[in-house]
Amino acid sequence: MAKILEMPKLSPTMEEGRLATWHKKEGDSINIDDLLAEVETDKATMEFRSFDKGTLLKLLVPAGANVILGQPVAILGNAGEDVSALEAQARAGGKAAPAPAPAPAPASAPAPAPAPAPAPAPAPEAASANANAPIVPESTGTDGRVKASPYVRKVAREQGLDLARVRGSGPHGRIVSRDLENAPKGAPARALATRAPVAPGELAKPESVPLSMMRKTIARRLTESKQTVPHFYLTVDLDADALVELRERINADLAAIAGKDEKPEKVSLNDLLVKACAIGLRRVPECNAQFTPDAILYHQRVDISVAVAVEEGLVTPVVRDADQKSVREISAEVRDLATRARAKKLKPEEMMNGTFSISNLGMFGIDAFAAVINPPEGAILAIGQARREPVVRGEQVVPGWKLACTLSCDHRVVDGAVGATFLRELRSLVEHPTRILL
Repeated sequence: MAKILEMPKLSPTMEEGRLATWHKKEGDSINIDDLLAEVETDKATMEFRSFDKGTLLKLLVPAGANVILGQPVAILGNAGEDVSALEAQARAGGKAAPAPAPAPAPASAPAPAPAPAPAPAPAPEAASANANAPIVPESTGTDGRVKASPYVRKVAREQGLDLARVRGSGPHGRIVSRDLENAPKGAPARALATRAPVAPGELAKPESVPLSMMRKTIARRLTESKQTVPHFYLTVDLDADALVELRERINADLAAIAGKDEKPEKVSLNDLLVKACAIGLRRVPECNAQFTPDAILYHQRVDISVAVAVEEGLVTPVVRDADQKSVREISAEVRDLATRARAKKLKPEEMMNGTFSISNLGMFGIDAFAAVINPPEGAILAIGQARREPVVRGEQVVPGWKLACTLSCDHRVVDGAVGATFLRELRSLVEHPTRILL
């Protein structure tokens, strides 16, 4: 007997999801635990698997649609079964949330001229004649701007890719990370296409990109954080000479013990700082806390959330019991979590219940910044780049390394003296980093 399949709750905080991809089509035979679809939730892309056997008789929502919990998405039954009544019932019960409409042009500006119709694809015999024509994929807007996130642009720069020559497979032709895998390497940079002509007094039409589930959640949570959590900030500029030297020694030793055909492990400054923070939180447990309406909770575990930039924003996978792990273990775990975060393969529980956060923008050349607290945690440490600059040693000015760190504190939990005590411990560990390894 045919039945309606509804959108299940795929993460603890999920209220709606974007049905990213159907893995089955109408008429396919379905077994228990078969992968039906991938659903983009507020935290990650989750697998939607079947709990029943049968034939997929009808898909009720297309790929790319936003779907609320409990909404009918498909009909499963026996091959050839009449499901018209069930389909009518499902259609009456709710529809996929429509994608956000493009923002209207300002009332004072006349409507922009319609874009010219796309030219038909060239015939095969004409392809050679156009071989040297500039490539303008769907990922390039009419104003010549390539549709790609800052993360994708950073990866493309590192790999020497010309995004103007990459065809995007994301929404509205947007370039996503998977599109870079088969992109032509070392392609010459192409000048931006000429912007579509705009009449005097007109405003160029903005590109409208619907909010992803992740971006909606980021917007909601950070707005709540800044509105409800009383932030204050403490900044220190640390002497990082010894920390940089220690990292170089560790990586040299890891390279020496690696096998001949084995890629050596590498430890980053961030890995050492995660460990240093974990030790600091054990010494100053008042910073390893969260506020509740009835009590302050002082955690008996040190689970550090590490901010990772992904295509659609930011996620914070958690290094559990960081105080009990070696720097090498932390390094391997952070690498694994970051890789799976960018592939949207993290489990919801791997991004929940941290007790303290670290956000590092040093790799982007940022000297110092203040981060927004990740509720319900009580503090977050923002780390800038290790920068080379003159420092005073005794009576001499010599080259040295400096590292700026800013602690954002929830004043309901962490007072100024408590935050300062934590940063004093962090300074001691960073400036005498062999203590991090003991």
